[in-house]
Amino acid sequence: MESSSAMVSAILLAAGEAKRMGKLKQLMPLGSSTMVEQTIDNLLASRVSEVIVVLGYKAEEVMKRIASKPVKITVNPMYSQGMGTSIAAGLKLVDSRAVAVMLALGDQPFVDSPTIDRLIEEFRLMTKGIAIPAYRGRRGHPIIFSIKYKAQLSVLTSDIGGREIIKEHPEDVLEVAVDCEGIIIDIDTLTQGSA
Repeated sequence: MESSSAMVSAILLAAGEAKRMGKLKQLMPLGSSTMVEQTIDNLLASRVSEVIVVLGYKAEEVMKRIASKPVKITVNPMYSQGMGTSIAAGLKLVDSRAVAVMLALGDQPFVDSPTIDRLIEEFRLMTKGIAIPAYRGRRGHPIIFSIKYKAQLSVLTSDIGGREIIKEHPEDVLEVAVDCEGIIIDIDTLTQGSA
């Protein structure tokens, strides 16, 4: 993590019930770690200035595993109402000096730190307010939003996340080509997880 005048705060969305998976996805084993721990570690090793983890489903179990990590943790009691409520919960903890917010997904442990750094670097170099990674033309996550979108992000309620804002402001979108397939892989089934 780095602290600078151009702070990028990462909000890791890890509140979901994983209905398609049928088990607590956040704590699925991944090497010597778990999915949520690996995702957090990738963010901590990157140039984000802080990591805010939003929990919901079985929050206490997940919290036990990540309590020792240097992150801010919040529990979204309304997690079942959609990803938008988790984004709003995370935004409440964002440092007031942040110039941007990165929305990362708790089920994307294969997004490596260099990819996160490249996204941050391109965002800082350009004048666009939204930066989206793309792998072979397919857009994925994490996505960076300028802090100017904080009010709009705060009132999202559905599972669409920031897609509506992206649709409304195509002229403000920077697509960053990356060489990391992890940005488009989310683990929703056990077969994907073991592939």
